[in-house]
Amino acid sequence: MIFTRIIPTLLIDGPALVKTLQFQNWKYLGDVVNAIRIFNEKKVDEIILLDITATPNSHEPRLKIIQEVAQEAFMPFCYGGGVKTVKQIGEILNIGAEKVAINSALHENINLIEEASLQFGSQSIVVSIDCMTLPSGEWRVFSHRGKKMHDVTPIEFARKVQDLGAGEILLSDISRDGTKTGYNIALIESVAKHVDIPVIACCGAKYPSDFKSAIDAGSSAVAAGALFTLIGNLNAPLLTYPQPSEIEILFS
Repeated sequence: MIFTRIIPTLLIDGPALVKTLQFQNWKYLGDVVNAIRIFNEKKVDEIILLDITATPNSHEPRLKIIQEVAQEAFMPFCYGGGVKTVKQIGEILNIGAEKVAINSALHENINLIEEASLQFGSQSIVVSIDCMTLPSGEWRVFSHRGKKMHDVTPIEFARKVQDLGAGEILLSDISRDGTKTGYNIALIESVAKHVDIPVIACCGAKYPSDFKSAIDAGSSAVAAGALFTLIGNLNAPLLTYPQPSEIEILFS
């Protein structure tokens, strides 16, 4: 069996677990700590936990919530949201997270990657790259939950953060978030072939077969939110995760 990380991406607003549609219009799904307990039982590979209101509301990482997650989680997890300083990264790692994801702060202080990777190791530093396609067909990087566009392509930005010491890239297509329309394969291929560090494909998965498509396109791991938290045409809250036997068949 080829080992492929299949990662639930959990979005939080404080202690609440939520799910967005194209980074907006989120709905409440329950309590994040309870979600962690359920995913423990399902033996997930790892978790990505993103506080989607941290940067817009200018608040620091909620260490209490991160610590509560760390105390419950049997799996490694990555935290992102409101991270701006090396000190904050150290605090998050010290209370139990294995990795820290950085996004918006890098567009004000790109050297944060280098400083953090030198102090904590590149394996602890994930750069989250959010992208959208312009009417011209070109891709651009966005930050601040899709509110700010930057004049840089995902390929250019991915290569830059790799050179500065990022250990991994979380690559998201904003337009596919919560839509269950499949991963943006062209985006994954374009970024993955230009960097040597792992790329985690995110946004758009509807079926487990989408995981294989993303891996075949060059991603090293796959992440999904709606697929693991919502079910049916009405998108009712339900936490799910494929059985090991299903994953083995998928990648055999």
